[in-house]
Amino acid sequence: MVETITAKYAHENEDWTITVSGRGKEVSAKAPGIIAARDRADQLVDEVAPDERPTVVHLLNGSALEFTSTYMAARLTLPDIEPLEVPPSGGAATPKKPSEAAESESAAKPQMPPSKQLPKEVEDRKADPAEKKTERPSVAAGAAAKPSVAPRS
Repeated sequence: MVETITAKYAHENEDWTITVSGRGKEVSAKAPGIIAARDRADQLVDEVAPDERPTVVHLLNGSALEFTSTYMAARLTLPDIEPLEVPPSGGAATPKKPSEAAESESAAKPQMPPSKQLPKEVEDRKADPAEKKTERPSVAAGAAAKPSVAPRS
């Protein structure tokens, strides 16, 4: 006949007391939390029944359900951690002169390969908003507006 081993848990202030009994022996220990107490209970079971894998019933206030509920709530609850501190952004500093802003902006951006860079005259045209552009209708655009249809025979 299989004799079960009983692990009883009692909550005392911040600590847990574990008492494991079976096979005519009884051992006790303390642990700082329910998870540590469950681990300690396994160690105590090894003392009571060495070289065996006995059936162990874990009880809290005489109830296996209450122990399981408390233990699983502790296992599934995230620990309290302090919120991350985000350093202040550099945008709150004193305003820069336009030339300094351009220098710092170009220093922050990686250099593009020469094959991807625009010619200098195109860069200058983009930077000069005062230059007035004149639009010319293109022949290709006009041709695309009127599709040609071949007569059917």
